[in-house]
Amino acid sequence: MKIFGILPTALFAATASSPASAFCPTRQIASFGQSTSQLRGEAQTRGDFISTAAVAIVSTSIVIPLRPAYARGRATLEYAYDRYTPRIVEGGKFYKGQLYGAISKGDWKSIESATAEPPAKSKADRSLPDGGAAKRAALAGGFSDSRVLAAMDLFAATFSESSISPKTKAMKAEVEKLREVVQGLNKAARIALGEEKSGGGGLFGIGAKVTSKEELAKTVKDLYLKGGNAFNQYIFIANDGLPVQLAKLPFL
Repeated sequence: MKIFGILPTALFAATASSPASAFCPTRQIASFGQSTSQLRGEAQTRGDFISTAAVAIVSTSIVIPLRPAYARGRATLEYAYDRYTPRIVEGGKFYKGQLYGAISKGDWKSIESATAEPPAKSKADRSLPDGGAAKRAALAGGFSDSRVLAAMDLFAATFSESSISPKTKAMKAEVEKLREVVQGLNKAARIALGEEKSGGGGLFGIGAKVTSKEELAKTVKDLYLKGGNAFNQYIFIANDGLPVQLAKLPFL
């Protein structure tokens, strides 16, 4: 078992004995760790953030050697790279920037908007030249399934040919973790805003009982860390064996 995560700096130092550097360059881990540690520092001065969320969630996975897979040829991989990775990279920037800021401030409306899906296609959309695709895409949240996770799934699929490769399976597993995180963040925000009632069970236990905003705040911070781990793990797997003419995708 090897550990890979985006731990706050202090917590990462406490796990220095684990082989985290084998998964991700220390420079990249430190970069995200600085953000989370700064956020924790702000909480100590404001008293409104991560006072109780000092326990980072660390993704663990069995490392399976992944042979380079070129998705039915390098030309196909390059096409998929050009088509999907801009959305993945922008999604990472949004996650580390705007979404981080919304969670640090307890801005529930922004958290809800960031993870929102576009409305279902309407009759009016069907009359548009593109079927309303551009209009609906503009309404998708900055780190929503439609805008980011769908692109991550499609890019992962390009590393398979007639059968699903271990690389594709590993990448898609991280996308599923992110999908649960996005759903959890959106649900927590809706409960906090009074748009959805708590109680009666729910995703990650959210809504299983009447939940206070303080409990919801801790939940979204934990989810954020879990999602960051999954995103970085996806990037690590994607970059492994990537042809040299394609730029490596950036970690958070």
